[in-house]
Amino acid sequence: MNDNQVKEITNRDVDFAKWYTDVVKKADLVDYSSVKGSMIIRPYGYAIWENMQSILDKKFKSTNHENVQMPMFIPESLLNVEKEHVKGFAPEVAWVTYGGETKLEERMCVRPTSETLFCEHFKKIIKSYRDLPLLYNQWCTIVRWEKTTRPFLRSREILWQEGHTMHATEKEAKEETLRMLKIYEDFQKNILAIPVFTGKKTDKEKFAGADETYSVEAMMYDGVALQNATSHYFGQNFSKAFDIKFLDKDNKLKYPYQTSWGCTTRMIGALVMVHGDNRGLVLPPRIAPYKVIIIPIKDDEEINKVVNDLKEDLSDSLVTYKIDNSNKTPGFKFAEAEVKGYPIRIEVGKRDLKEGLVTIVRRDTLEKIKVPIDEAVMKVNELLINIQNDMYERALKRRNSMIYEASNYEEMTKIAKEKPGFIFTNWCGDEACENKIKDDLGLKSRCIPFEGAEPDGDKTCVCCGKKATTKIYWAKQY
Repeated sequence: MNDNQVKEITNRDVDFAKWYTDVVKKADLVDYSSVKGSMIIRPYGYAIWENMQSILDKKFKSTNHENVQMPMFIPESLLNVEKEHVKGFAPEVAWVTYGGETKLEERMCVRPTSETLFCEHFKKIIKSYRDLPLLYNQWCTIVRWEKTTRPFLRSREILWQEGHTMHATEKEAKEETLRMLKIYEDFQKNILAIPVFTGKKTDKEKFAGADETYSVEAMMYDGVALQNATSHYFGQNFSKAFDIKFLDKDNKLKYPYQTSWGCTTRMIGALVMVHGDNRGLVLPPRIAPYKVIIIPIKDDEEINKVVNDLKEDLSDSLVTYKIDNSNKTPGFKFAEAEVKGYPIRIEVGKRDLKEGLVTIVRRDTLEKIKVPIDEAVMKVNELLINIQNDMYERALKRRNSMIYEASNYEEMTKIAKEKPGFIFTNWCGDEACENKIKDDLGLKSRCIPFEGAEPDGDKTCVCCGKKATTKIYWAKQY
């Protein structure tokens, strides 16, 4: 890969879909397998997921959640226990009908999600209020037989985590639902440098079997929405369906209240689409597998000594790094580093060393500075903070520039046809209006935000003109 090959990345303003595919392939994040929709996540892509796992897992454990592992297969009879739940997933379920050459008496699905498995287990182990709350999380793969697939965004085999909890009271369960949503929101903003909206999904868009669903909504570079995480309040729907009961403090049998929450490798797709540019991937330092790549310009004793000193100083500062000692040309190495999105590149060459300097390059701005060797690591630490903050602010500025308000349907239609982005409107809460907006304009409801959702202006629905009950975001979605 040389600079010419970098230029082969499709311009994102010309063909965003092709640009995205080019970047995830050229940055060595994924490869295609022989099964449509089942991607190979390559080491560099998986390292990003491992960082996500590590950070989130610490957050989950700090809130007293424990990791478990549930089976991959769900008998059809078990899946059918909660009717609304199975109805929501039926079109995407993959079924196993044979074991070896023997036809199974009952077919089994490859888990599309694990609510039924957790409930079957909870019924066995929850007996008393002393067993609650029960706070479980699982890191696993699921299968959903998507018709249209794209790496990370819509796959048939999905790496994810799913939390499942049981509580003695409605209040505790609702607090858990919002607590986990806040963890996802903070992770997106502070680690991934992605600005997000959080809020409540409409009844039409809520998770199958849930009383309430809350989501984390991000806007990609092209103005299209990506739902990056969800948190669900189930009430007693599953506990009643599975007859899960516990004895409360007054020795009375009650049904517990349940939550579920999750996120997937879709967040890697969000990183690409929010921060990437025409030279490839751009990673925020806090999630990058390697925060720094050191590139020696040639194999030379003096250069190698400086590289080793930098390596030791970076290690002492707990800064992850990679050294490109390959025999590729410097231009090739620079281009490859840019495609892979390493936040900082340190170039060590003879000409700079004569002046006691090294060159530091920011990936997000491509700005180059020359720094004294003994100040290089201090400068790196300073830049890593600046890069993280600057990436968030740039993404926030772009997102905010692509949010529009419409007071009537004509105005909404004009915006939808001419301007990519989110549209914020008054809404009556009627599903008929929600369906009309989707059918006419291709926009789906995203979420009702926690703040600023009071109807304004003439306080009438943007679609039907009746009295509005709330404000809501609309957008095209991945």
